[in-house]
Parts: sequence; structure tokens; C-alpha cells
Amino acid sequence: MAAAIGQLAAGARGPSRFLRCGRVLLTSGDCNRGAAGARQPQPEQQLTICRQLDGIRTIILNNPKKRNALSLRMLKSLQNDILHEAESKDLRVIIISAEGPVFSSGHDLKELTDEQSQDYHAEVFQTCAEVMMLIQKHPVPIIAKVNGLATAAGCQLVASCDIALASEKSHFATPGVNIGLFCSTPAVALGRSVPKKVFSTGSSVPRKRSALSSLKQAQIIEVALEMLFTGEPITAQEALRHGLLSRVVPEEKLEEETMKIAQKICSSSRSVVAMGKATFYRQLTQDLKGAYHLASHAMLDNLATQDGQEGITAFIQKRKPVWSHS
Repeated sequence: MAAAIGQLAAGARGPSRFLRCGRVLLTSGDCNRGAAGARQPQPEQQLTICRQLDGIRTIILNNPKKRNALSLRMLKSLQNDILHEAESKDLRVIIISAEGPVFSSGHDLKELTDEQSQDYHAEVFQTCAEVMMLIQKHPVPIIAKVNGLATAAGCQLVASCDIALASEKSHFATPGVNIGLFCSTPAVALGRSVPKKVFSTGSSVPRKRSALSSLKQAQIIEVALEMLFTGEPITAQEALRHGLLSRVVPEEKLEEETMKIAQKICSSSRSVVAMGKATFYRQLTQDLKGAYHLASHAMLDNLATQDGQEGITAFIQKRKPVWSHS
């Protein structure tokens, strides 16, 4: 896991720097550096705000005037905030949210005109892909908390997260086709969010379940393709039914419900959660037999850990476990 994080971290331009205020972590403006930052007389806007308390890191997309567009600077700032001390035992879960009525409108289209070079365009898409892959490879669960509109790469960000909660007023769309730029990279995350948040299947699944799963998967793929081909938005409830979201709640309950999940994750062993997350994503690529083989070995490895034995012993002794997170 650490090696995977290290490989993705190589794409970032150095670690973010933080101001420490008690048990809260705040990103400094220096952590959001842009290529042209040194030439600007005014300090650059802080595109993400990062706080950490009691194991929960909250990263807030902080450019509501530009609908939290995932510009190259925004992507690099988000990448730095996710990567910062990723292996620390003090970090147990990450929540990604946004300031303003739009979670994220996707890429900054002004960066995608022919005024920029093809190399620059390639860097934008490569950095975006690195951020999305980083979420899956990160050792702690990452939760999207959506309260508004998420489109294109913004929808991709939601689909890439391990868990996604949204308010009832939220909407989701992949409208690139309407401006002549098909949402091909968002489609990667959109298509893969189905088995992650709804179900998973293998080639050797029993016939009844396989038929039901195949039908459900076909229906969800059809919805994803409809979103991609028409660019029309779907509601939060539709996104929930089709696997993009884990839960939909009233707007006034969104913070409370998100924190409940985050705090529950924090109550478990970090190392066990990290091992489980990594195994879950690896087994999705296997057939049923291969998945069970991989998962069985993972459980053996889990049993050999200090926390694996501590949890079982605590259960037998009818006491709360004391996790070492190792």
C-alpha cells in the first residue's frame, strides 16, 4: 500500500505544508502552488481547505466563484491534501466536500482551449487520473459529501470515492457531449462505481444471482450511457438507485450522517481497514474462484496482525478492543 501511494505521490510537486492549530490541520496558501504563481503580485487563492480532527480529514473544494472547477491547480492542491501524511496512524478517514452550491463543474474549460499546448492538456488529464487512482489506492476510506451539482470530472470525483453521500437536492451529469468533448475519463469512474457501491459479480456466480446481477448491471450501464450520450442530469435518488451514491439524505442531515460514517470508521483498526480496502478492490478484478483465493489469503494475513488477534481476544473477553493500528 505504501509503495502504491509512493508511486502516485511521485507525480505531485512536493508535499503540502500545513499550519498546525491544536488538533486541527489547516493548509497554508503555499500548499496550492501554480505554475505561474511566482509571477503574480497577489497571493494565489487557496483552492482547497484542509482540516483534520480526531482522525477525520476534511478537504473542502474552495473556489465557488468558478463552480469549484477542477483546474490543474485545484487538482494538484487536492492531490497534495490527500497525500499529506497518508501513512500516519492519526489519519483514519478523508471527507471531500465543497463550498457553494456546486460540488464541482469538472475541468476548467479555459484550460482546454488551443491557447494552451497539447502537453498542458495532457498534464491536466494525467493529473486528474492520478487523483482519481490515488483515492482507490489510498489506505483510508475516502468519502464524498455532495450538496449540490456535480458534473463531468466533478461527477467523476464523486464516483471515484469509496463512499458517496448526497443531499436530496443534488444532481449529477456528464454533459461534455453537448460542448463537443465527450466525458471519456468520467465514464471510467462512472462505470466502475457500479460494482463498488451496489454489488460485485464473478464469472462463476450461481445462475440465479448471476442473471439478476447481469440484468441490474445492464440497466445501470444503460443509465450511465444515457448520461454520457445526452448530457442530461439525474437526481440524487436516481444516482442512488443506479449505484453512483451510497446514501441520499435531507440537506440538513448531510453533515450529521457523513460524520456518523466517518466516526464509525475511526472506531476500527486503521491497519485492518486499510487491508480490507486494498483487498476489496483487488478481488473485484478476479473471477469468483480467484476472488476467494485472494480474499482467503488476505484473511490469513489479517489474522497474523496484532490488531487481528486483539479484536478476537477482546470479543471473547467481552471487552472493547485496544487497537495498535498495526
